[in-house]
Amino acid sequence: MAIRITDECINCGACEPECPNTAIYEGGVDWSIADGTSVIGNFTLEDGKAVDSKERLQPVEDDYYFIVPDKCTECKGFHDEPQCAAVCPVDCCVPDEDREETEEVLLARQATLHPEG
Repeated sequence: MAIRITDECINCGACEPECPNTAIYEGGVDWSIADGTSVIGNFTLEDGKAVDSKERLQPVEDDYYFIVPDKCTECKGFHDEPQCAAVCPVDCCVPDEDREETEEVLLARQATLHPEG
């Protein structure tokens, strides 16, 4: 499963620098696939939409930190556990039960985001 941030988030920002994929953004901030990754050119989002990797996309959430599911790998390929959940002081970084993904899918996403890694 990807990780999501619940509305219990206190906007402390502890999680953001811990994400190896730069998948975590402050509420209301536009994001791109290219942020913190090695992706160049077109990228197909999980909903099938093709975007330029540098294109700024709308925030997933306006009021608190959010995780971009297209960039979340649960830290697979980097760490043994999701680092956002490990550092969150209010335990609001939780598995997203609407996005169940296998370890193979998460590792494939990691390889896509960081091909030379």
